Amino acid sequence: MIYCFSGNGNSLYVARLLAEGLGDSVKRIDRDCLLHSEKYDCAGGDVIWVFPIYSWGLPRPVKEFMKTVNISGARHFMVATCGDDIGLAHRQWRDIARSRGWNAIATFSVQMPNTYTLLPGFDVDSHEIEARKLEAAPERLRMIVSRIREGWRGDDVVKGSFPRFKSKIIYPQFMKHGINPARFRCDTSLCIKCGKCKAVCPVENITLVDGHPQWGDDCALCLGCYNVCPVHAVNYGNATLRKGQYRCPLI
Repeated sequence: MIYCFSGNGNSLYVARLLAEGLGDSVKRIDRDCLLHSEKYDCAGGDVIWVFPIYSWGLPRPVKEFMKTVNISGARHFMVATCGDDIGLAHRQWRDIARSRGWNAIATFSVQMPNTYTLLPGFDVDSHEIEARKLEAAPERLRMIVSRIREGWRGDDVVKGSFPRFKSKIIYPQFMKHGINPARFRCDTSLCIKCGKCKAVCPVENITLVDGHPQWGDDCALCLGCYNVCPVHAVNYGNATLRKGQYRCPLI
């Protein structure tokens, strides 16, 4: 089983390629998983956890689902997508797996086009870098499939510089103070009422009022709503003004 959380399509693309290579199936981690995790219990075989890295840590829905779903007798693998590096996110994943008594075998990271645009100096990749990352991904995933099949043990991840600072200092601050759905806004003079923002939200946190999005309190800050808007009507305060948008073109 491949459990996948994805906001902008990178991790979903990776999960689908892994499923193809392993002959497995993909279950997306969504609101129903979080509310009724018992429906998704499983036993035996291999369980691969695929998700993006948020501020050098695990997305909240992934952590919540890992802590509540019941899985027995399985080998667990982590495949995390990132723009550049993951800090010590693989250790966070291993810590949760260990707390559940799971057999955590190996962790991997896969560089994919950047989706995070909320901090100064952070933006989507240039078209050249985006194309290069997308071109390199299939070969990287073929290697990961081979290692999963052989039961390779270890951590094949890019931690980057200052990984402890990123995952131990920045990530907790991000989780505590950095997720504020009240900052999302919609320019109704631009909005075409297409509803794409609501459709892509993995935690169903968006409702439409007179065709325009309204955000609830259960946000993962995946930025899917921002990136999918065809007229750039959605912004997160002023942080995304004059920033680019990205959504995986391969899904």
